[in-house]
Amino acid sequence: MSFLVGRFPVSPLDVCLALGSIIFPFKFNLSPSVYTVIFEIRLPRILAAMLVGSALSISGASFQGIFKNPLVSPDILGVAAGAGFGASLAILFGQTSVIIQLSAFCTGLIAVGLSYSISRSLKGDKILIMVLGGIAVAAIFTAFTSTIKYVADPMNKLPEIIFWLMGSLSMVNPMKLLMIIVPLLMGFTILMLLRWRLNLMAMGDEEAVSMGIDTDKLRIVVILASTLLTAAAVSISGIIGWVGLVIPHMARILVGPDHVKLLPVSVSLGAMFLLIVDDVSRSFGSIEIPLGILTAIIGVPVFIYLLTSEYNGWIQK
Repeated sequence: MSFLVGRFPVSPLDVCLALGSIIFPFKFNLSPSVYTVIFEIRLPRILAAMLVGSALSISGASFQGIFKNPLVSPDILGVAAGAGFGASLAILFGQTSVIIQLSAFCTGLIAVGLSYSISRSLKGDKILIMVLGGIAVAAIFTAFTSTIKYVADPMNKLPEIIFWLMGSLSMVNPMKLLMIIVPLLMGFTILMLLRWRLNLMAMGDEEAVSMGIDTDKLRIVVILASTLLTAAAVSISGIIGWVGLVIPHMARILVGPDHVKLLPVSVSLGAMFLLIVDDVSRSFGSIEIPLGILTAIIGVPVFIYLLTSEYNGWIQK
């Protein structure tokens, strides 16, 4: 008895041997086609979906706590727009997938750096100025991306740029995953260690300062960690919206606003959510649906429901 993985027949024995080779460091005699499908196509994509979903979710929950705003998403400081510009520029010049990923990651960090610099150079409410600066930076990078699409070859480069911007995991491979492991580990570790401090930040800067918290330094560290996670996720998946906005609210319904519980639950829900969405995108029709389309179709109704219901899970009790 066998079943199909893609277009390749795979027996249950092959699957068991493949899973065993992951758990135990022994070599199994797998056929080349089975090895390619499982280890170079399916497994990297599964891991990528879970990592991207969890990274966007925990970043969204952290940003919402640090900015004390339930409508904040991981791209609030322009990281997604910056990454989109970097990837589009690399695609325009015909660079390899590795260079495209690196360009998206670096320009995403640059965009957040510009947003932070604007907030430091102006007087007033630092949080409000940073958010407004992020909107301005995102707008200018979006304009740059539109310019690239305008001059790109409509028969070759333009479709590739548009498909990347809509979000997809179809081009993920083991090398791309290895390139984002370090920033993901750094981001996850920092946010998990500081998650109890986010409860104090959500109560306001005055209360946090009275408890001995250096709010400025903590805000910088959380923004840096969340930016690393978001930039790394976007660099391999493209722009996937609504995950970092909706999933934290779903986590609050389950465990409340306590970030000690909220961040781990957001990680789990985000990983499961994007894995399911990726499965639907590959299985719904003969042509793969971009992830950004599906997350918007699913996320918008859920978000509207949360707005119209009596949900009040934002306030720390």
